Amino acid sequence: MIRSELIQRLAEENSDLTLPEVERIVDIFFSEITEQLAQGGRVELRGFGAFTTRSRDARTGRNPRTGEAVPIDAKKVPFFKPGKEIRERLNAK
Repeated sequence: MIRSELIQRLAEENSDLTLPEVERIVDIFFSEITEQLAQGGRVELRGFGAFTTRSRDARTGRNPRTGEAVPIDAKKVPFFKPGKEIRERLNAK
């Protein structure tokens, strides 16, 4: 599912909201998650999962075209840990 499909589905299920209102809600939702992660915070949605950041150390990579060694800086990357309910639904028989 892509962002526009999510917005369309939410608009269909909430007929009291207009499409621009639903789009604004989705934008605010994602921007708040992004802002919290950028500040080093954690976002937990009970029953769904938790978004955090993890640090990656600097390392030496390789340019796939030339094979030349390339330095890669240390960075933070987003990480998602699914909640118990999602894991159970994915592994239901």
